[in-house]
Amino acid sequence: MTKASWVLLAALSLPAFGAAPSWLPNSVVYEVFPRDFSPSGDLNGVTAGLDRLHHLGVDVIWLMPIHPIGQLKHKGTLGSPYSVRDYYAINPDYGTKDDLKRLVAEAHRRNMKVIIDIVANHTSWDSVMMKTPAFYKHNAAGQIIPPVPDWEDVAALDYSNPQLRAYMIDMLRYWIRDFDLDGFRCDAASMVPVSFWDTARAELEKMKPGILMLAEAYDPPLMAKAFDLDYAWPLHSTLAAVCAKGAPAHELRAVWEQERVQFPKGTLHMRMSDDHDEERAIVRFGKGGALAASALMFTLDGVPLLYEGMEVGDTAESGAPALFEKLPVFWQIAERRPEFPRFYASMIALRKAHPALEQGETTWLRNSDDARVVTYLRKGNGEEFLVAINFSNEPFWGFVDAGAAGFTDVTPGVRAHQPASLPVLSLEAWGFRIFRK
Repeated sequence: MTKASWVLLAALSLPAFGAAPSWLPNSVVYEVFPRDFSPSGDLNGVTAGLDRLHHLGVDVIWLMPIHPIGQLKHKGTLGSPYSVRDYYAINPDYGTKDDLKRLVAEAHRRNMKVIIDIVANHTSWDSVMMKTPAFYKHNAAGQIIPPVPDWEDVAALDYSNPQLRAYMIDMLRYWIRDFDLDGFRCDAASMVPVSFWDTARAELEKMKPGILMLAEAYDPPLMAKAFDLDYAWPLHSTLAAVCAKGAPAHELRAVWEQERVQFPKGTLHMRMSDDHDEERAIVRFGKGGALAASALMFTLDGVPLLYEGMEVGDTAESGAPALFEKLPVFWQIAERRPEFPRFYASMIALRKAHPALEQGETTWLRNSDDARVVTYLRKGNGEEFLVAINFSNEPFWGFVDAGAAGFTDVTPGVRAHQPASLPVLSLEAWGFRIFRK
């Protein structure tokens, strides 16, 4: 990065709306694919699951696209939910507008937020917007084109057209005004001009201050004014390399430090090991690796993401091609993997009980085998925690530069409040420990 680039990035301010909503740093986001979340595969099925999610400790429910799916050039049996036919409508398979209003109201009654997926970069080929061809990008021959060649089931919108921008902002206003939603997860956000998002955020903020804007992107300019939270993609990719390909664990620290250089201080990133575009972490990393990955995501700074089914160790995919089919979460697998619901319930509870684990300062510590093990401190509100995670399939016995003594082992599932033997550290294969001073 050049000096000029650094100066530019450092000059970027956090959103002019008072930075991220005050409730966000303490939150857990839960992604729902309504088609697969419940046996009914609809919005009422999500509403029926709210008590369980609330008990788990979920704060924000993100609904994958709820709009009617395009059928022209569709993929698979059902088409992609990211091929939207009408931004103002609800997929009839999911229910009615009253069903969504009920879901939002019931979530709010439990002090939970609801955001929906907005696919602003493209539509289906049979979209109601096709009656206005000027809304779309065209090639030299005057034909409407997809955003990239591989996305042949969708057509690219043209944000150089002021009328399109007005249409899309009015549409966003509609969902906030009529359904009392708490914000949006914005698909392929970096493929839409930053200027559009800046204007949209300012307009939405007038209607409902403190909404959440989540960008599917890793792009500093988007975080200057428009968005509160983005995807920690480099950390996600590095985690996969460490857990599945044997990359050294210290690369996790390196990519985290690079993230701090690239973004303004205080920028919030969503931490995830699973989402709807990827193979399940439990498939890629094994059971132990999946829990080790989540131990990192839930104790590092940022906002952790749970994708439906992670909490029971489900292996059902939803990335392509499963994204275009119906493949429900197999909730009953919890009977075979009881360690998964125990882990997530206790980890979320521990995180919520201690602000230092939510947004405290992060300091990385040296240990005697940083090719396999990561160790770091989380400090805040007069508390101090030491986290150690073994990203290998071999047990670890060694040392960590833990400083003064006085730590107690508070790892979920471990005998409560056992004095720690630090700086000596012992970890099982894919094991982790959390110590509190």
